Amino acid sequence: MFEFIKYSVSQQTATITINRPDVYNALNTKSKSEIIDALKLANADAQVRSIILTAEGKAFCSGQDLNDRAVDARKGPVDIGHTLETEWNPLINSIRSSRKIVIAAINGVAAGAGLSIVLACDFKVALPKVRFISGFTQIGLCPDAGLSFQLVQTMGYTQALSYALLGQPMLSEEMLSRGFINSISEDIMQEAQLMAGKINLLAPLSVEHVKRNFQQAQESPFSEVLEIEKKSQQFLGFSQDYREGVTAFLEKRSPQFKGQ
Repeated sequence: MFEFIKYSVSQQTATITINRPDVYNALNTKSKSEIIDALKLANADAQVRSIILTAEGKAFCSGQDLNDRAVDARKGPVDIGHTLETEWNPLINSIRSSRKIVIAAINGVAAGAGLSIVLACDFKVALPKVRFISGFTQIGLCPDAGLSFQLVQTMGYTQALSYALLGQPMLSEEMLSRGFINSISEDIMQEAQLMAGKINLLAPLSVEHVKRNFQQAQESPFSEVLEIEKKSQQFLGFSQDYREGVTAFLEKRSPQFKGQ
C-alpha cells in the first residue's frame, strides 16, 4: 500500500512508521505524501481514536532528503518555497489539523524539518539523549515548516534565535525541561501506546475540540478564546457522549463513549 512508510491499526490506535532508515528517514516528495495519506486514512477510520507517528532505525527524521531533485542545489537554483507550499506545509498542517491526537514516538535524531514534524505533534515521547537539531543555518537556510513559530512560542525570541542560528543540539532531557516534549522513556512505543490507550477512553468529539481550541488559544486574544470555548460547549452539550458521560458519572461507572 505504501512504499516509504508502514501503517497498522491495533486497539483503536493507528501507527505510522517512517521507513527510510538508510537515509536517516529524510523525506522525499513521495514519503511526505504517504504520511499525509496515512493521516487521512486514520482520521477517516471510525475505529481509530489516536495516532502514533514513529520511525525505523536510528533516526526519527533528518528533514528534507537533499538528494531529492526538487531541492538539489548542485543542479542550479531551486525554489524551496514551492517545496514548502506543496509538500512540507501540507504535511505539517495535516498533523496539526488531525481530528485525532498524534503522538510522536521519537526513536532518534530529529533535525531540520524533522524537528518541525515533532513539534507539530500533540504529544511527544523520546528516548534518552536524543538530539534535536535545527540545522538550517548550517546549510544557508532558515527554519521552516512552522519551526519559527514553535520555537519562539516555547523558548521566547532570544533563546529561540540563539538555538536556531548557532546550531547547538538540544538533548531529550533539555527538551523535556523546556516543555517541548512530554516524557522520556527507554521504551517509547510502550509509553506512546499507554498514552494512546488513555486518549482512546475519552470522548472523541471532546478530544477533537480541546485540541483545536488549544491551538487557537496559542494565537488568539482572550475574548476570542471565550467565544471559541462557548461554541464548542454548545456543540458538545448536545452530543450523546456528554449524556453518556454525565449518566456514567451519576451511576458511578466507566463511560462508554462512541464519538456521537
